[in-house]
Amino acid sequence: MSDLGAGFGYLMKGQRWVAQHGRWFGFGLLPGLVTLVVYAGALIGLGYGADDLVGWATPFADDWSSPWQGILRTGLTALVFVFGLFLAVITFTAVTLLVGQPFYESLSEEVDRSEGGDVPESGLPLWRELWISARDSLRILLRVALYGIILFACGFIPVIGQTVVPAIGFCVSGYFLAEELTAVALQRRGMILKDRLVLLRGRRMLVLGFGVPLTLAFLIPVVAVFLMPGAVAGATLLARDLVDPEAAAAPGPGPGTADSGDAPAPRAWST
Repeated sequence: MSDLGAGFGYLMKGQRWVAQHGRWFGFGLLPGLVTLVVYAGALIGLGYGADDLVGWATPFADDWSSPWQGILRTGLTALVFVFGLFLAVITFTAVTLLVGQPFYESLSEEVDRSEGGDVPESGLPLWRELWISARDSLRILLRVALYGIILFACGFIPVIGQTVVPAIGFCVSGYFLAEELTAVALQRRGMILKDRLVLLRGRRMLVLGFGVPLTLAFLIPVVAVFLMPGAVAGATLLARDLVDPEAAAAPGPGPGTADSGDAPAPRAWST
């Protein structure tokens, strides 16, 4: 159980790190803001067009009498919008990380630099990093979708479906959210998706302590935007512990070092 508290501690350390390094916080906000604007536009468009979509998809109900036609189409319109909102929530982090790959990689490197020790770099061109991130994110989303289908079916089990299943769902979401966030630091260390999943399974409670509270907060996309820089910072600290616990426990040069006058400015392009 102590690992749960330690995982939450990494989440708080990450938020504290970006609070102490203000320019990196602003730097890390940009990808989330761009993604939020795109998602907000898509959801507004869905809100206006969902009823037309349902009407087009249910021509068999054109001749139904009132109120059955209205009940059917109103219910389906609500389901379409809820499904769109659900997709937005579960894909927001993956898309934000993909859009912000150069930003978050630079932020993650600066966290490593501020903590001392080696600062790994992938050495890959940007297009290659984006391809790997997109491919791995798709694989993770497919896993989440598979678990989602199973949990949705289990949701019809009386009592368990309304208590245990939602809790498991948050754990699944938190676990894979932590995977996506730690991937920023672990990919720089040369770890492929298969190896990253093995590493996370070895400290499952630590990972859940980090990912589950963040999943609950990320249910509100606006909150997710402001927590994302700290989430990447915290995930980098977590990755350091997972890869080399002794090095992660060693004291760094101090929170003010990375923001000193000689510190490099944030760079948005990784080479």
